[in-house]
Amino acid sequence: MTIKSRLYPALAAVLFAGACTPAFAAHEVTNAELLKLIKAQSAEINELKQRLAAVEGARNGATPVVAATGTTASGTPAAAATPVSDETARREAQVDNAIADTRESEMAVAMARGSGKASGGSGARWGRGGEAGPVFRSDDGFFTFKPDGRLLYDISRTSGSGYETRNITGSQITSARLGGEGTIGALGYHIEADFADNEVALRQTYLTYTTQVFGNRTKFYLGNFLKDLGTEGSSESARVPFMLRNAATAVGQPVVSYFGMGGQMRMYGDGWHVSLSVNGNAPNSSTSGTNTDSTTYLTRAHWNPLKGADGFIHMGAWYYYEKISDGVTSINNTPAIAADYNDNLAVSASSIANPTQDHGKGFELGGVYRNFWMMNEYGKRTIDSSTADSVSRHGSSFAAGWMITGEAPGFSRTSGSWKAVKVTNPVTSGGWGAFELAGRVDHYDYADAPRGGKGKSYTLGLNWYLNDWSRLMLNWVHWNTDNKVGSFQGPDAGNTVSMRAQVVF
Repeated sequence: MTIKSRLYPALAAVLFAGACTPAFAAHEVTNAELLKLIKAQSAEINELKQRLAAVEGARNGATPVVAATGTTASGTPAAAATPVSDETARREAQVDNAIADTRESEMAVAMARGSGKASGGSGARWGRGGEAGPVFRSDDGFFTFKPDGRLLYDISRTSGSGYETRNITGSQITSARLGGEGTIGALGYHIEADFADNEVALRQTYLTYTTQVFGNRTKFYLGNFLKDLGTEGSSESARVPFMLRNAATAVGQPVVSYFGMGGQMRMYGDGWHVSLSVNGNAPNSSTSGTNTDSTTYLTRAHWNPLKGADGFIHMGAWYYYEKISDGVTSINNTPAIAADYNDNLAVSASSIANPTQDHGKGFELGGVYRNFWMMNEYGKRTIDSSTADSVSRHGSSFAAGWMITGEAPGFSRTSGSWKAVKVTNPVTSGGWGAFELAGRVDHYDYADAPRGGKGKSYTLGLNWYLNDWSRLMLNWVHWNTDNKVGSFQGPDAGNTVSMRAQVVF
């Protein structure tokens, strides 16, 4: 076999590999690696072209160089020069076309990298994850960054109470947060500050590391993070279907509340998750820096015993033990039962002096079927004191909802918490958005405490999701209380209407 007969198949093999290799490896290599491969192929094709010219020259003898004027370098007419064979010219053209194709591929990759449209390429992507802000990515996706925040504006009016000081109207900025988050490979970070009530408080501010443990995706947190406390306590307030979290979470929460500095592990499987955390005080705690922190040990798990294309069943439970700081001299938390704005609407009880420790537990049962959802929750908190008997408080909730426009509810099967609703026809794209009708009944029972009261609230809510990141809410709440202590003693009832406009970015 001649050198020429061996060279042509080799050249064809290189051309075939140059055409096919990027396609086979598109989902395995980065754009930078792909561009490097293309350049290497281009150099190899140029080398083969030179070898081909040398072989042809050795076989046919020296070919005079044809000048632009149509004469040879010696001045003889071009017609007298040895003609280049048609076969050689055809192969030369094939090589030139291959090189041109390679250069076009280089330009396509460069343009894709510049525009951020290629898979895994750099650039900004907007409106991901139910938030309006951009996500910036490096060429290989190793670095990401996303500025984020939220604005929740509420208006509330209460009427019908026997106490005129409970019948108030007003508005407030419930939440105004700014921050940013990103990843550096498996490492992540998040920092967020809330400016509501003319104060600055750190909220979600932590470092993360994501890996596989026993074959399951596992995320570790270090910093100030939202506790995994029930379906609504583990959810951002901007994602919960109602303007207030439910009674089970509000009554059952520990002294350090929903946030706290510490460490957490969350492991996710197919239709289940489990979490473990150890927390101290939140950054804005009044006892930080002067006393030992209150320390909370919390675990939660959920499981979907039935799951399919149309929905799933949710079962969950949580438990915590808390060693209360010596700086906490009494406990008298009275969560709002109708509107965050109206502090006078609460179930009260006498303060518990000299608390030493407390522990809480909760249970969850519910599910999602197509565009319907339902959830029952119960929470109990028992507080021990060095100078009094233990006291227990109870909270329970039953809620259900219907996505009128057919979207799937925002409840996550993976985490057992509320996430963004994916709107099918956003208002910003000429549609009607998504509508949700929801109802909830909450029970508050402090009767075990000295002069402890009781209360109920019945909430009917209508949510209009303009798109994935903005929502208008209307809540009507009929409430009643029977307090034994404080400014609003005895049976009392009334109605509260609240509205909220929110955007998450």
